[in-house]
This record gives sequence, C-alpha cells and structure tokens, in this order.
Amino acid sequence: MNYPMDFPNSTIISVNGVELEVFEAGKQNAGKPIVLCHGFPENAFSWRFQIPELVKAGYHVIVPNQRGYGNSSCPTEITAYGIEHLTGDLVALLDHYGYEKATFVGHDWGANIVWSLALLHPEKVNKIINLALPYMQRGEKPWIEFMEEIFGPDNYFVHFNRQVGVADAILDENKSQFLGNLFRKNVPLTMPEPGMMMINLAQSVESVGDPIMTDDELNVYVSAFEKSGFTGGINWYRNLDQNWHLLADVAPIIQQPALMIYGNYDMIPKSENLSDFVPNVEVASLDCGHCIQQEKPEETTQLILNWLQNK
Repeated sequence: MNYPMDFPNSTIISVNGVELEVFEAGKQNAGKPIVLCHGFPENAFSWRFQIPELVKAGYHVIVPNQRGYGNSSCPTEITAYGIEHLTGDLVALLDHYGYEKATFVGHDWGANIVWSLALLHPEKVNKIINLALPYMQRGEKPWIEFMEEIFGPDNYFVHFNRQVGVADAILDENKSQFLGNLFRKNVPLTMPEPGMMMINLAQSVESVGDPIMTDDELNVYVSAFEKSGFTGGINWYRNLDQNWHLLADVAPIIQQPALMIYGNYDMIPKSENLSDFVPNVEVASLDCGHCIQQEKPEETTQLILNWLQNK
C-alpha cells in the first residue's frame, strides 16, 4: 500500500479470528485510547488529518483497517461481516492493548459500527463521536426490505443485497475511476440518474464537482482496493437485515456522551429524533458533503477536540 511517509506505520494484529492492519500513533499517551473507524469505500487513511492533532492532545490513537479492507483479513463468507463480528473485532482490539474501554470515532459505516458497539458492548465505550451517519433506529421491518419499498431496487443498499456480486465486479474493474468520481466536493444537488448510483460512478468517464484529495492521496485508496477488492466492504451492507434480527432484544438507547457531526450537503438526511435514542448527544454541522473529515479537516478536528475537552 502506498501510504505517505508521515502516516503511521501499520502492524498486523490477530484478533477475533482475523488479522487486522492497525495504524497506531501516540503510544506515549498510553491510558487515553481513541479508536477511529472508517467507512466505505475508505480505510484508515481517511483519518490522516485528525491523527497527529489527537496525539498532540494527549490521545493514544488506534486506527484499524477493518475486516475486508487493505491488508486486513477479507473472509469469503458474507455472514463474517455482521455487526457481531465487526464490533467483536473492536472489543478484541481493546483487549489486545489492555484497555477496558475507549472513546470511539466513526464515519459512515464506521459510525454504524460505533453505534452498534455501544448497543452490544456498552461497557467498552467511553464516549462516541460519529460523522455523517446518525443512529439508525430499528423499525418494524428489516432495513433492506424497508429500503426496497421506499427507494426501489436500484438503491445501492438494496442492489448490493439483491444482486450479489454484480456491483463488486464492476467496481473492481474500474477502481480508479470509481474512487475518483466518488470522492468529490461541490457536487451540484440534482436528481439522481436512473440505475444504481455506485455502478454509475464506476462507469462514468466524466466527473462532477471538485476532487477532495490529491492524486497521490487518491492512489492510497486505489492501491488498497487493488489488494482487497470491494467485496469485503460491500458485504457489510449484505448483513443489514441479519443485524436487524440480531438487535431484536437489545435495548435501543445509547447512554454515553455523544457528538454527531453532519455535512450540510450530505445525501444522508439528518436524524429528526436522535436524542430520543441518544439522550446525551450534541449535534454539529459543517458546510460540506459526506466525506466530512477529509473535506473540512481543520474544522472537523477542532470540533472533535473542543468537544472532548469539555466532556
């Protein structure tokens, strides 16, 4: 993988039946752990701007490439990517470092894993900072079934589940084009084109908006997905209904102090009832799209540090 020289070195750590590629900084701050959890289709590199500032603020920063990403294990079974396994990886990671609990930060799918970790292993979570994806309450219908009724078969969550393998192959064939088209800012808000959004992005030869990152930064992602492919990350989506069943008897309220950061131009809507499920939440918004910590790195870092200082 082509990580830049100033990015932390990685270690392969065996936890929970898999190997995770983990980037670590601030070992001198042992005793004050903070774990950063990336989304799709990203990896630990998405936190490159926040890591050094968190170290300066006195944190032991732990950033895994989660299962399915980079040099971490990519199990072949779809069920290996359910939330019991993804949260179990984080619990085992804390055990590896000898920590009883930590502060967790998540973006996109990483945020979903952090919310789920607080539900399934609340004793492991000190504080929560999540970006882009608010808490998803468990409704009466499984999530994919519900999304299919509302958004139809071309919604990418639905498509990933109903046409297993189709999108994976197209994204794998067009890695650079897909990632280059996805990581954009200042994208005009228009009606989506017909078809499946992720496939459209992979096959489009024209980009809209402006690039979020330099070519060198983008190449870090491209080289990582050349190693792992996209199927592992997409398999996180393929467990949504199974996750729904798993949470049937789990108390849905998250008690830990939480900070929720939205991008005002993100396609993901803001939660209208977040405090019903996360009563100790504070909410902040930045004028950006979905990739909040990469689009607005300094503002995001300052929000995080200010909130942590006051908690």
